Amino acid sequence: MKKITVKKGTILQRKGDTNSKVYLVESGLLRSYTIDEKGKEHIYMFGPENWLVTDNCKPETPCQLFIDAIEDSILNVASKEEMVKETPDFNALFRRLNSMQNRIVMLMSSSAKERYEHFVETYPNIIPRVPLKMVASYLGITPEALSRVRNELSKNK
Repeated sequence: MKKITVKKGTILQRKGDTNSKVYLVESGLLRSYTIDEKGKEHIYMFGPENWLVTDNCKPETPCQLFIDAIEDSILNVASKEEMVKETPDFNALFRRLNSMQNRIVMLMSSSAKERYEHFVETYPNIIPRVPLKMVASYLGITPEALSRVRNELSKNK
């Protein structure tokens, strides 16, 4: 793995790129997302410290996701082939797979309130680090709906 430092706003991968990399976040924060035909962003995942961020495509296949840095970040970067050859951080891999499975189940079957509570549980330190519109995008709801959920939860405390 090669260690790199990137500035906030750096785009590490664009939709359609081939030979996508695997990013293990040492410090900072990444996100992966897609942009639909109307230009709306849909956040797939956040990558805080000790998380793996990658596009799950074969090296020769165009990737589906953009990956960028939300904060200045220090990353360990490898090709997918290198990652398989080296001893991977299986904890980071399993954490990512578990998070993605839970996210899919939540999107299919949970209310906005439940999704937000799960988000806070999964990413306890992300809320103060990203704009709320990114959180809403991740949850698949509007910023207004997120505001209502947050107000409801604050009243119930």
